[in-house]
Amino acid sequence: MKANTAIAITRGAPEWVEKRRYEYTTEDKNKANLDNVARDILYKTLDKNMFSKIKTCTTAKEIWEKLIHICEDNDETKENKLTVPQQKYESIKMRDGEAMTEFDERFSAVVIELTSLGKEYSNRELALKVMRVLPREWDVKTMSMRESKDLNKLELHDLFANLKAYEFELETKYEAPSTSQPTKALAATTSEQCSPSNIAEQRSNDAMSLFVKKFGKFLRRSYNPSFNNSNVHKTDKVTTDQNCFNCGRPGHFCSRLQQTKEGGQI
Repeated sequence: MKANTAIAITRGAPEWVEKRRYEYTTEDKNKANLDNVARDILYKTLDKNMFSKIKTCTTAKEIWEKLIHICEDNDETKENKLTVPQQKYESIKMRDGEAMTEFDERFSAVVIELTSLGKEYSNRELALKVMRVLPREWDVKTMSMRESKDLNKLELHDLFANLKAYEFELETKYEAPSTSQPTKALAATTSEQCSPSNIAEQRSNDAMSLFVKKFGKFLRRSYNPSFNNSNVHKTDKVTTDQNCFNCGRPGHFCSRLQQTKEGGQI
């Protein structure tokens, strides 16, 4: 049976003596049970890694002292632990496409880690840090906040609440209509085609094409006499009242029918 210690009066002075469990009084049993309860509470709050470091301890007091030694450490160990979160704090930036809520979670986690290690920053330092690591699109908002708010009294959660509200306002203002992508593309194409500048340009191109076509036809008729013979429609009628200077008959020109002065056709 496992031995335990209890207070016993010997020679007029109290001292710790070993006791067998069957020798326990009611008070001894209650004290031993309290130690079991305390150990059970500590066991339930520890993860596997930490439990492996204290599982050899036999009393709640030993467990507690071991945890204090592991967690508090000395000044050198604290400085070493502080190096990593400080580097995170100095290099943190808002990523491309990252929502303000996500950036708030990352930044706050680093600040909490630093605070737990004894490194604290003022409200002004935290506010300026957040404003400096935001993308350039936020410059107008951050400049207005610097001028209108007292950064010494601006809490970190109030700062992010203001930035989230501004982000939501921008998203609502520039949010596109809830239509399918093909419809959007079609609307953009139709709008582009129906714009006044495109309509005027199209009319100008049509007019130029028609002019070139007619001018080319005019040149072919002027310099190629055979063009009229082969392309004039059968139903076309000559409305001129002039006579042919060669044969003297009306209804045609010399280019269509050329005859000699003696009446013979060339």
